[in-house]
Amino acid sequence: MSASRTVRRIAAAAVAAGSVVAAASMPASADSDHGYGHGRHQPYSNVVLGDIQYDSPGRDDWSNRSLNREWVEVTNTGRRAVDLDGWSLTDQSGNLYRFDDLRLPGRATVRVHTGRGYDTRQDVYQGSRDYIWSNYADKATLRDNRGRTVDTHSWDYRR
Repeated sequence: MSASRTVRRIAAAAVAAGSVVAAASMPASADSDHGYGHGRHQPYSNVVLGDIQYDSPGRDDWSNRSLNREWVEVTNTGRRAVDLDGWSLTDQSGNLYRFDDLRLPGRATVRVHTGRGYDTRQDVYQGSRDYIWSNYADKATLRDNRGRTVDTHSWDYRR
């Protein structure tokens, strides 16, 4: 095999490897279906809804443990921290969780649990004594501190 053919093959392999690395490093779209329903986000925000566990695993016995197995993830896909103070998360029935004094670091996720617990940087708690997210049809809406819709995620299994 000639030296120029070898150089061309090495160059082609390098270009192909660079394309794979570039594609793998791109952030996932919030419009992806997360395995359930569908979502929609505003392009001005790096904060999106992530995975949602709306059907608490196991028996629904209304224990705090069972309630906290129901959660919504809020993810900052950007590099810079975002102050979530005053942001809100709601469902279709009007249940409201308002973020208080939480700064979400870049490339970080906070999980909003339904039940009671002690807030940390990774987990916050709504303090509800009842399930919030419907197993059949619901819509999670994330709004910024000005009330603008930042992201939504909905599901409907009754259809």
